[in-house]
Amino acid sequence: MGKGIVQRISVLMSTVMLTSTLSGITPFSTPLVKASEAARSKQSSSIQLEYLDRGVVAATTSEGIFLSWRLLANEVSGHSESGLTGVNFNVYRDGKRVATVRDSTNFLDDSGSATSKYYVAAVKNGKEIEQSAEASPWDNTYFDLKLKKPEDGVTPSGEAYSYTANDMSVGDVDGDGQYEFFVKWDPTNSKDVSQKGYTGKTYIDCYKMDGTLLYRIDLGVNIRAGAHYTQFLVYDFDGDGKSELMFKTAPGTKVIKFNKKGEVVSEQFITMLKEDKQAGYSHEDDYRMNSEDYYNHLVDMFKNWHTQKEVVNGNWPATLEECFGIEKQFNYPLSTEDAKKLADYFIDVYAPSRSARNDLRDFEGFILNGPEYLTVFNGETGAEMETIRYKYGRHDDGLMWGDYAMSRIEPGNRVDRFLAGVAYLDGKKPYAVFTRGYYTRTTMVSYSWDGKHLKEEWDVDSGWTPMTNPFNDGPHGRLGTSEEYGSLTTQGAHSLSTADVDGDGKQEIIYGSATIDHDGSLLYSSSDVMPPESATPGVTAGLGHGDALHVADIDPNKAGLEIFMVHEGGSYAPYGYSLRDAATGEVIYGGYTGKDTGRGMIGDVLPEQEGLETWAVGLWTADGKRLSTNAPGTNMNIKWSADMTTQIVNGSIDQTPTIQDWKKGTVLTASNTRTNNYTKGNPSLVADIFGDWREELLVRTEDSQAIRIYLSTEVTDRKLYTLMHDAQYRTGIAWQNVGYNQPSYPSYYFASDTNWGKVPTPTIWMPGELGALNSLVASFVEKGDVKGSLASQLENSLKQAQHHINKGSYSKGISFLEKFIRQLEQKNKKDEVTEKAKTILIAKADQLIVNIENIGS
Repeated sequence: MGKGIVQRISVLMSTVMLTSTLSGITPFSTPLVKASEAARSKQSSSIQLEYLDRGVVAATTSEGIFLSWRLLANEVSGHSESGLTGVNFNVYRDGKRVATVRDSTNFLDDSGSATSKYYVAAVKNGKEIEQSAEASPWDNTYFDLKLKKPEDGVTPSGEAYSYTANDMSVGDVDGDGQYEFFVKWDPTNSKDVSQKGYTGKTYIDCYKMDGTLLYRIDLGVNIRAGAHYTQFLVYDFDGDGKSELMFKTAPGTKVIKFNKKGEVVSEQFITMLKEDKQAGYSHEDDYRMNSEDYYNHLVDMFKNWHTQKEVVNGNWPATLEECFGIEKQFNYPLSTEDAKKLADYFIDVYAPSRSARNDLRDFEGFILNGPEYLTVFNGETGAEMETIRYKYGRHDDGLMWGDYAMSRIEPGNRVDRFLAGVAYLDGKKPYAVFTRGYYTRTTMVSYSWDGKHLKEEWDVDSGWTPMTNPFNDGPHGRLGTSEEYGSLTTQGAHSLSTADVDGDGKQEIIYGSATIDHDGSLLYSSSDVMPPESATPGVTAGLGHGDALHVADIDPNKAGLEIFMVHEGGSYAPYGYSLRDAATGEVIYGGYTGKDTGRGMIGDVLPEQEGLETWAVGLWTADGKRLSTNAPGTNMNIKWSADMTTQIVNGSIDQTPTIQDWKKGTVLTASNTRTNNYTKGNPSLVADIFGDWREELLVRTEDSQAIRIYLSTEVTDRKLYTLMHDAQYRTGIAWQNVGYNQPSYPSYYFASDTNWGKVPTPTIWMPGELGALNSLVASFVEKGDVKGSLASQLENSLKQAQHHINKGSYSKGISFLEKFIRQLEQKNKKDEVTEKAKTILIAKADQLIVNIENIGS
């Protein structure tokens, strides 16, 4: 097949629309752009990432006590044949050194016991420059994070529901270098956006590792519960060293705070916009529609048919009778009585004639009216920081979005599909991205957050997909009315990804089969020629929508990243699965399936094969050779093994989750736990949250009383900095909860045959590092390692350094850190600081100076 993309082009509807409304396919122009190797060179400026502590964990195994800890990106100095080099580590048990570890960040202590206590000290040039917090062994190879389950409820229709812990995210909300845990609670009656019926409310909790519930956010009755409605972002957007929480809200959303006993002490609604309050909206409003509400809504829409913009412009039929294919019976504008007659005909005759699933008499539970907001919450306290209007809004109940046009009539479906993500759009700091729509109209907005206000950076809008009849047409696959962004329609997926695809040091938004450049322009929208066996042979069509999306360095022999995606367009899409060049959108290989190919995955499951394998219909090599008609599972992958191969998390609905290795079989059975999202079988989270570079598996217990966090305890000799210090991986963890949960991948080739010389070491700025140094001084003062007048001198220098750095006066901040070092080196103060504390504090300050110098480089 000829390969093609749309590359920053203007598309005129008159020249590209197909005359057939059955195919839903539109041709795309096909210039190709190759990313230059020069553009892929390493950027010298620093990137803002989290300060993380050593993350030491200890677990009891049958062979002894297994310890695991982090290597940070700024501690790397080079590489060897088996990993990265940099600081080494001394391991202490009960205050005595038991090992020095140079080739990894884990250790099995066969002489340890359940009562042992451990810490790890970083060693540089023969000196211990840092000491971790002390860790006590878990009783098992997992830890249970205790949860506070919300109370059961009953819907307006009398349906009882309870709650299960669902998707998760992590962020350091208090700046101590340790992650807190965000848990979304889904009611047992949560719904796909295409399904009718009431749902219970959605909650988002924030927990500390010890199970302390910091706060709960009740999204209220005006946010429907399900995978498509609530995409929550946890990230340090303003660079103060503490994560914020950001998501779509509505009237009725409130923050609930608790005391140490777990009792509610306050409830605070978010701030409604002034114009909404003046218009009469309130937090007591309930916009959920029952069947009578929907009927009245339909009658009102029909009464005002003559005012629809598309009707006025002559693009839609002037009468509803013509829309429904019956003879004209009524005069327009319609009277209430005539509108009711047409509504009855539409619900009872026309809709069922299109599909037996169109049961609109019982349509209920959807939220098609009322204000929509975007709110930023303080990650530590839950306090609302700012609320703005959610852009883009509904416009209507889905009529213009095509929700009435297909044979399956689904008001409130395409209009209410949301995605979100975090991207380093300038290559230095994180930005939030919120979207609406991906089947027909596609919209996207990016924001920066300065600690007080959201600032819109750019927005994207494909425009509407033109329809000749909003009640009988095929809007999927058609170009939108926007000249620049029209080709985005029907290209989105049920998730998104953020990665630097063109090598300029700035991340793009991979929106399914299209990619938005860091500046908000269209980088490309991928297409190809339909094959002879398809419904429209020879036509150039977009690759289209899909359920699974993976962006990684799949083929190490090709420059840059690749994208593997499955597509559901069936006989109207050129591929059922495809691998494309992430920089250009050009298809490298793929296969036509003629059906909705719903699942696909990538990973290093056959280490003897170079590159990552891909699978959707069979198992393939990175360069497109078919290996087998069989393939591993597709629910979620995990970096679990000591040899850096890929494993698969299996188990859905009521099955017990397992981790499977394609060659070894079952390597973990997570007894008495469950995955989420029904057949999707998603863990609550898969992420490198502590310990070495391997990912932890976070799944809810069967009764949702806890999140069980499983740790890989296989000893590895691979030394790698925490995956959370790779920007592509870290933003991937932030958007993992979005839509149909997908794995996160680092920006480099991660596999059993990784070339360590090609693993990039980012230059990072960790805003929380100065606060951590201040806390370290305080701990030394408390233990008596720093005392006398020196303690106050050091604290004052750090206070001044923080003041100037917060103002952006980095040189002045550095001068106070240099003063901090001179104070420690004063000969007349040697009795006021131990040699160990002095060495550690100077090493920390030296590293911090280097990091601050990189901010402005």
